[in-house]
Amino acid sequence: MRIGVLIGAEGSPLPDVIAQVRAAAEAGLDSAFFTQTFSWDAVGLAALVAREVPGIDVGTAVTQTYPRHPLALAGQALTAQAASGNRFTLGVGPSHPEIIEERFGHSYDRPARHVREYLTALVPLLRGEQVDHHGEVLTAVGRVGVPGAAPPPVLLAALGPVMLRIAGELADGTVTVWTGPRWIGERIAPAIGRAAERAGRPAPRVVAGVVVSVTDDPDGVRQRVATTLGGAGRQPAYRSVLDGQGMSGVHETVIAGDESTVERAIRAYADAGATELVASSTGDEGDRARTLAFLAALRTRL
Repeated sequence: MRIGVLIGAEGSPLPDVIAQVRAAAEAGLDSAFFTQTFSWDAVGLAALVAREVPGIDVGTAVTQTYPRHPLALAGQALTAQAASGNRFTLGVGPSHPEIIEERFGHSYDRPARHVREYLTALVPLLRGEQVDHHGEVLTAVGRVGVPGAAPPPVLLAALGPVMLRIAGELADGTVTVWTGPRWIGERIAPAIGRAAERAGRPAPRVVAGVVVSVTDDPDGVRQRVATTLGGAGRQPAYRSVLDGQGMSGVHETVIAGDESTVERAIRAYADAGATELVASSTGDEGDRARTLAFLAALRTRL
């Protein structure tokens, strides 16, 4: 299983973001993924960082689809792919109703239909093909070409059966959040694997986004996550997954504890079918350094 880092760069100056990724690369980790918030553009940030830091893959986890037309996102993604020397992975997702409707002003009606049409247009565009798509909710006509850019892998944020089926049929894998290993092993990996097999596609990537902290204060870490990120558990898609796992909130998905505790938890993800774990680190500076060093050591044993 590959191990990378998930970086929420909101509020961080560019040199600090580059320093985080450089530390991950120097430690020997495989990847650095960037979240899309209302700050840095994740695709652009991946391109910038990749130019500064060799030897590590970059990607988005995830870029929202509704505000970005497939033709526009294809151009962005291929630019990032060329800038990175073909080390870029494009993670996309429809986001949530309160963001798409209340902030961007788009209808969130039938998001699965939107995502299917979106990927139907986007994936061929990333291959440099001419697209002439006229769907129920999306029109995309044209072609995008960027010299030196190979088609980047596409991951779809998918937690439920319908979205996982779309991911298996049209994308290269999925990227998850707030999911424990049991949910990945029983729901995520089998569903996307079956869909990919039926579609005649290669075995999909299953990228698990997890908050990880090697620390002497695991309860304190979980409390901080509950305070700072607990609101995510109110989003319907996340609430459904948490309820299915018998969890009260997102803090219960956190991997925290000493080295042996964290290793057991990460190995459980690998055993469940995750092909890659991207760790969002938390805690004080000492805990973050301890976590990075441990993840780098563990990567060589998985």
